[in-house]
Amino acid sequence: MRTGAQCIIDGLQQAGVDRIFGIPGGTVLDIFALLYHAPVGFVLARHEQGAVHMADGYARASGKTGACIVTSGPGATNAVTGLATANMDGVPLVCIAGQVPSSMIGNDAFQEADTTGITRGITKHNYLVRDVDDLPRVMCEAFRLASEGKPGPVLIDVPKDIQRAQTDVVCDGKTGIRGAKPLPDCNPGIEALADALNRARKPVLFVGGGVIAGDASAELLAVAHKARIPVTTTLMGLGAFPETDPLSLRMLGMHGSVAANRAVSACDLLVSVGARFDDRVTGKIDEFAPHAVIAHIDIDPSAISKSVAVRIPVVGHVKTVLTRLLERLEPVTQREWINEIAAWQEAYPFSYEVENGKLASQYVVESIYHATRGAATIVTDVGQHQMWAAHHYKYTQPRSFISSGGLGTMGFGLPAAIGAQFACPDRTVVLIAGDGSIQMNFQELVVAVEHRLPINVVVLNNGHLGMVRQWQEMFYSREYSATRLGQGERGKNERIVPGDKDVYLPDFVKLAEAHGAAAMRVHTPDALPSALRDAIATDGPVLVECMVKPDENVYPMVPPGASLTEMVHSMA
Repeated sequence: MRTGAQCIIDGLQQAGVDRIFGIPGGTVLDIFALLYHAPVGFVLARHEQGAVHMADGYARASGKTGACIVTSGPGATNAVTGLATANMDGVPLVCIAGQVPSSMIGNDAFQEADTTGITRGITKHNYLVRDVDDLPRVMCEAFRLASEGKPGPVLIDVPKDIQRAQTDVVCDGKTGIRGAKPLPDCNPGIEALADALNRARKPVLFVGGGVIAGDASAELLAVAHKARIPVTTTLMGLGAFPETDPLSLRMLGMHGSVAANRAVSACDLLVSVGARFDDRVTGKIDEFAPHAVIAHIDIDPSAISKSVAVRIPVVGHVKTVLTRLLERLEPVTQREWINEIAAWQEAYPFSYEVENGKLASQYVVESIYHATRGAATIVTDVGQHQMWAAHHYKYTQPRSFISSGGLGTMGFGLPAAIGAQFACPDRTVVLIAGDGSIQMNFQELVVAVEHRLPINVVVLNNGHLGMVRQWQEMFYSREYSATRLGQGERGKNERIVPGDKDVYLPDFVKLAEAHGAAAMRVHTPDALPSALRDAIATDGPVLVECMVKPDENVYPMVPPGASLTEMVHSMA
């Protein structure tokens, strides 16, 4: 006989979980009593949102299913943002939540919340376990669900009495969940797609995070090279195709490259590979890829034609589909299309204005690229710095770029970087964050200190909520409402002047040191390379605060509601 709490510990071990993130509380103490003796590493976060983001970062960096545990009520509700973040980006994750005893559910008991009701729309699946005999099966099922098909987060809500109840049931590997349908031996979509690619004059591969989740980067590279097809990626697809490759168009969409956006707008065949046609990618939907036959490879049939009408649907695992597609492609040695695109790439690279003595955010990212020789795992928060990290660092390996895409979660970066460093202890992990986003979960820095994780936290401090300020400048008559960070009244439209000590608060160097981390501040371009070298060489977490230009904007930019051809290159 085993208690429900023991079933949870056994389920974690059977799933191969070697590390779980979380915070204890009254309704999960029975689990923690056993976790203390279990061969599963536990990481104590400082906020439940941070715990879920840690599990998320661990999953994205490793390819395994992340795991976290929270208590009932506020513990579970604090986890909501993390679950929604993982759900939007298709990250495999299992969250175990405590719940008040079954007899108290619905009675407004202390720290009770309708956790399954709250999380139903932001998880791939969730459970409220009402019978301890179901718990072994639910544990097996949850980890299978999280990773099978299109990955996503699964929540298990376990009342306290179920954790204490006993059962002799064991999981025999059978579950009540039907797996994803296998790809048919002769998928007509593959034949149609191969024929279309063999006839196309201006094809483009449009690649998303599904290629990374499906471990299909090698197959993608082979297809692109055999048929000489240019490749553009979404933000979540960065690293799926090496950006140093001549066929790389880099990222497309609202802040995509000119070459990528023009190529998609001019192509005659657009093949989406594990991408979902997000609105930040397509721009004005009626004018997206107007001359192209659109094909879509995806493991999730519900994604086909959800946003954009698809002529050639191919449902299946991307690795298998690309392997079979490769066999049917005719080799191509040269395309005039490549030369046309190369001219756009040369004329419109990602660039920025250099001002003597002033530290540009883009230069900081470029310096990180050189300091790490392009071999780091880059984690970002959300904002302008996120786009500059996409523009000025070239990603050549899958799982080397980790960021919140679909939900755009500020505060994601630091805990996700901690999870990524746990997953890949031998990798150099660099977090690129803004002064606004880093404050949303700064408390998790102490976790990196406790475990001596050599995370490099680079804060681009421009004294603003930068992306919102940019939109106010471009679309709201430069009325900077509630976007200036810090203290002091400067007037509604007056810009922050770098060096104003009463404006740049908090003092991130002192804040990092208070958490036990090393820290330094950089004001000038000349001082940056040595600061980064010192940070990377330090044993343990280091924060590098970069005092960057306060009014820098991210370009190019496609205004909301505009087509990809209507890119803005500057405010001049």
